[in-house]
Amino acid sequence: MPLSLFLSHLIGGAIGSSVTLSLVIILGTFILEDPTTVIVGVLAADGAIGVPIALFSLYAGIILGDIGLYCLGWLASTHPRLGRYVDHEFVAPFRAWLESRYVLTVFTARFIPGSRLPTYTASGFFRSPLSTFVLTAIVATSIWTTILFSTSYWFGNLTSTWIGSVRWGVALLFLLLLFFTGRHNLLARRARKNGLNTDADTREH
Repeated sequence: MPLSLFLSHLIGGAIGSSVTLSLVIILGTFILEDPTTVIVGVLAADGAIGVPIALFSLYAGIILGDIGLYCLGWLASTHPRLGRYVDHEFVAPFRAWLESRYVLTVFTARFIPGSRLPTYTASGFFRSPLSTFVLTAIVATSIWTTILFSTSYWFGNLTSTWIGSVRWGVALLFLLLLFFTGRHNLLARRARKNGLNTDADTREH
């Protein structure tokens, strides 16, 4: 059974108890963040979940997950073998790069698939200011999650009469499109950056 389908059944089975439903949604964001948001948005459009509890649970779960990644990086930095790399010259260029554009990097990581884990754990590992991290993560989450939830809610209203398998199949395709679009943008951004660095090195020589 696909994990997204499992989440759909898990969240659907919790409908009826607000506390249980909220906890299940929060748990779902820990497992698969964007699919959980899409599922909750569609179920909210069906009237199965209230919009306030849906958004509150999504925001809470995603922010807690982000803080968890930060704490994971921080814990890694306390390990005797890993901690020596916090101020090591080997990672100094990356640390300097992160610190010089910290807020922007944390903010954009929310919108680029695959970049959140390394960026947020690196924030904790290098012990970047937690307050700045949390505030930036909250702003980014409020924008991205609201957009994704609203789009899913609209999709749920549009497809309310569709057969379930077709409806969720289209939703899955939408998620895949988001993933590959984000991945393409990330690779293109890295390619441009590498090209600029190569040009700079060429001019220096």
